[in-house]
Amino acid sequence: MDRATFARSTAFFRDSGNSSPASAALPGGQVDFIDKAESFTYSDFFRDYLLPNHPCVFSAKFTEDWSSRRTWVTCHGKPNFEHLLQEFGEAVVPVANCDLKEYNSNPKEQLPFKEFVEYWREYIGSGYRSSRGCLYLKDWHLSRAFPELDVYSTPVYFSSDWLNEYWDAVAVDDYRFVYMGPKGSWTPFHADVFRSYSWSANVCGRKRWLLYPAGHEEFLKDCHGNLPFDVTAPDLRDKRIYPRYSQSQPPLEIIQESGEIVFVPSGWHHQVYNLEDTISINHNWVNGCNVAVMWSFLQDELAAVQREISRWKDATDERHLQCQLIMKSCTGIDYKEFYNFLQVIAENRVSLLEKGLDEESSSRNASKAAISTLGMLHAVFDLKRTVKVLSSLSANEDFRKLDLTSLSPSPEALLQRLEAAIDAALL
Repeated sequence: MDRATFARSTAFFRDSGNSSPASAALPGGQVDFIDKAESFTYSDFFRDYLLPNHPCVFSAKFTEDWSSRRTWVTCHGKPNFEHLLQEFGEAVVPVANCDLKEYNSNPKEQLPFKEFVEYWREYIGSGYRSSRGCLYLKDWHLSRAFPELDVYSTPVYFSSDWLNEYWDAVAVDDYRFVYMGPKGSWTPFHADVFRSYSWSANVCGRKRWLLYPAGHEEFLKDCHGNLPFDVTAPDLRDKRIYPRYSQSQPPLEIIQESGEIVFVPSGWHHQVYNLEDTISINHNWVNGCNVAVMWSFLQDELAAVQREISRWKDATDERHLQCQLIMKSCTGIDYKEFYNFLQVIAENRVSLLEKGLDEESSSRNASKAAISTLGMLHAVFDLKRTVKVLSSLSANEDFRKLDLTSLSPSPEALLQRLEAAIDAALL
């Protein structure tokens, strides 16, 4: 991050107060296409897309050096089933059935990868029909299952990735996924986990995206406050069911070609179709620009749990703990883990400012290497945003009801340390 971008980010968050990234629709519904890496810097992306929370598409030039684009794809641009079977045949993968609805998503099962590929080949041979329905390999943690493989590299624009930095540190989970599916497979209407950003790269195939800016999904809710499963369904035009649909604007539409990367802004709801047999790589990620969105999302989720539990359970001294437990089971995180998340990110930044990062540490930890590459000013920016959210968390009534004695350091001590590190860095 250069000094001009640092100054721009400081002014942006000062002028917008506590607000999260903007959610205004794009003028004319146009999505920018980024053609060349050599003329597009990290600061350009940060200034023009992360801060205003606008989508964009990166050309296939940004992924042309990925080994997966050579080895996973035939000379005709189709999935290379033979190579994939050699590499992953014994893996077990999550597979969704696009023809079925379970709550507001497609039901999933675990299948051997070789069984899924056998199905996929038969599905193509039968004119894209099967009694098993349209199956879609989704949310496969390939990087976690095969850490030794180097099938792609994260573009620098997406390298300030707090989610994966934290979950790598605690060795519990990650938010890096591979998707593989036949023509006609699709993902229903949704926003990404924690209202994170996402980037999605087509290794091969084509996708059609329908995107709504953050906040616009409110017009698509039914009379009970539920979002639609499919935003193209005719039911949405029925005012008795969807009373505000007529106030909504048409979605932004993106046709994503092979090799291209789509950047999905924080909190933007979307629906995605595979127009051809397609393989893609997707990361969800949070950073200093949208960590306040994540915090707002967690507060909304807890409030929803509290409303629901109050309907069927008498108030008890332990109710706040039960609500935290339910929220974690639904979202994957509770308030105390969110504190730990902020602490890990902050301490990594303080360490960089105080000690720098030697080559040995960089070679062992890709997340820390990425922090170092983005520079000292980016570390200061991250700390300033962490302090803002951590201050709000520390003052939150529901957080203060929890037993915080297990947190080390205490929120107050951590805040003091971070503020001192910022002051020292800016001297």
